[in-house]
Amino acid sequence: MKYVFMCALLLLAGEMYSQQYHLLIGTYTSAGKSEGIYVYKFNSSDGSFEMNTKAAISNPSYLTISKDHRKVYSVSEMGKGKGSVSAFNFDDHTGELKYINSVSSGGDGPCYVSVTDDGDCVFAANYGGGSLGATHVKADGSLDSNVQSIQHEGKSIHKDQYKPHVHSVVVSPDNKFLMAADLGTDKIHTYRINAGNQKVLSPAEPAFIKTKPGSGPRHLTFHPNGKYMYSVNELDGSVNAYRYKNGVLKELQSITLLPEGFKGTIEAADIHISPDAKFLYASNREDLNEIITYRILKDGTLKFLFRNSVLGKAPRNFAIDPTGNFVLVANQNTDDIIIFRRDKKTGALTSTGNKIEISRPVCLKFVEIK
Repeated sequence: MKYVFMCALLLLAGEMYSQQYHLLIGTYTSAGKSEGIYVYKFNSSDGSFEMNTKAAISNPSYLTISKDHRKVYSVSEMGKGKGSVSAFNFDDHTGELKYINSVSSGGDGPCYVSVTDDGDCVFAANYGGGSLGATHVKADGSLDSNVQSIQHEGKSIHKDQYKPHVHSVVVSPDNKFLMAADLGTDKIHTYRINAGNQKVLSPAEPAFIKTKPGSGPRHLTFHPNGKYMYSVNELDGSVNAYRYKNGVLKELQSITLLPEGFKGTIEAADIHISPDAKFLYASNREDLNEIITYRILKDGTLKFLFRNSVLGKAPRNFAIDPTGNFVLVANQNTDDIIIFRRDKKTGALTSTGNKIEISRPVCLKFVEIK
């Protein structure tokens, strides 16, 4: 009996330990009290948290983490040729970040960064300059300063679409293609990843797909099965569902984020799929400040379920913890991260009443504590 009791305790302890995560928070430092990247400990069994460590860097508005959890890459969202991408070593036990080096992002105003699963190539989206950058990761973990820069051209019908604005660069599930959402030109570009070449990217065939004029594709996410991709469109407040195969997208659906009859300002922001792949969530800023929940149907299309206030302003980014128990919403303009409990059966969100108070939070990433 004693042996069984001890085994039960060990099992419980192991389960509790497996639900401990590092929460990495990217912030804006240029307008507030933030110093850079913050690392918290987050318990996904009860939603508790505590501050752990931080790393000083200017405007780390977007972060990405290598598949092996040993590297963190951050943009520094700066203009006038100062935009950069930085590499850090990451200790997934202690949460400590150690700076390695920084290179040009290949343009102005970088706002998104991604890395291939093998950790060999890093990509940046430059909103301000309307370009994207690609570079290799060296054997010592540093970024190669020889950055390939690809400049987009064109515009569209919205007043903010007077030039290209590349807002995200997302690696396809097969790691063969890079999808680049250009908010300024209403296009999602597809590039082939040539990991062994100095020029990492080349246009795929077809090179892009057009979205509805004035929609403004912003962030992208792939379904875990690799068959579907979704785009949240900032300017018209919609989500597009696509079928994906071998670098080719085919639109299946466009569904609104907006309540019926809405006439206010629209500024859709972020998009994520729950770990069980049953639900999709998207955020809207400005006059609405909401998270919208959709059910993902068998054919990849979406069905509207709920809308929730984010209890703050400007939910630029949010994250679903890896267990699927909680959704954390980073409210840029109210300096807080609101913690919602998620019902795994229905997808519904309920406020826990808890929040992390931090200046200008704009990016959230989870890493399991080892």
